[in-house]
Amino acid sequence: MTLPDVLSILSGALVGTVLGVIGGGGSILAVPLLLYVVGMGDAHVAIGTAALAVSLNAFANLIPHARAGTIKWPCALVFAATGMVGAVAGSSLGKLVDGQKLLFAFALAMIAVGVAMLRRKGTEGDPGVHIDRTIALRLAALGLGAGLLAGFFGIGGGFLIVPGLVAGSGMAMLNAIGSSLVGVGVLGLTTAVNYAASGLVDWRVAGFFLAGGIAGGWLGMILALRLATHRKRLTQIFAAALFLVATVMMAKTASTLGLW
Repeated sequence: MTLPDVLSILSGALVGTVLGVIGGGGSILAVPLLLYVVGMGDAHVAIGTAALAVSLNAFANLIPHARAGTIKWPCALVFAATGMVGAVAGSSLGKLVDGQKLLFAFALAMIAVGVAMLRRKGTEGDPGVHIDRTIALRLAALGLGAGLLAGFFGIGGGFLIVPGLVAGSGMAMLNAIGSSLVGVGVLGLTTAVNYAASGLVDWRVAGFFLAGGIAGGWLGMILALRLATHRKRLTQIFAAALFLVATVMMAKTASTLGLW
């Protein structure tokens, strides 16, 4: 096992732990970790690899939610179906953009995620919601938009999917979190397949990253129970970390692009 393999496992474990503790938004760290810790030199390969690892991790975490009955399958599948179309378009566009320009835009997306996490509030919602024509149309439109952005940036999109499911259907937050894993898995896998078709996925790194992510996810669930009363503060700290990483990425890419 080489040093990059070990770093891939540790990076995946960090992302998995963060996701377990604070939920959606943590997976956006995957790309900067692959670039600046694991040492990937190609932005597009990092995005394709991250999309695959995050997708498979979401599917793995889907199992306990399915057993607990927290997933609203009709709503989740409608959102994911149109999200897949958006992800194909978004990832195809992303592959055409210069790597450094894409990373600069990615840094801006990280800032947006940080702001969204700080503004996120819980909601009671309707745990017994049932899909109808109106809800289906709203979810389809929101899914298409979320898929487009998730595919372009190569992110899981949980920070987009959770509020999208709530806004589109009025479901309870617990159901939205469980149902969002369907979308994260489908959108991430769609993006990964599109990137893999162009040879832009490092399968070895993705495997080690996924292994670390699964282990980190278990650790995150344990920590989440112990740190439940401090979740708001942890979210604030993580958002601040996102702002810091985004600033560093913007500085590096802006210098490369000759913006300053």
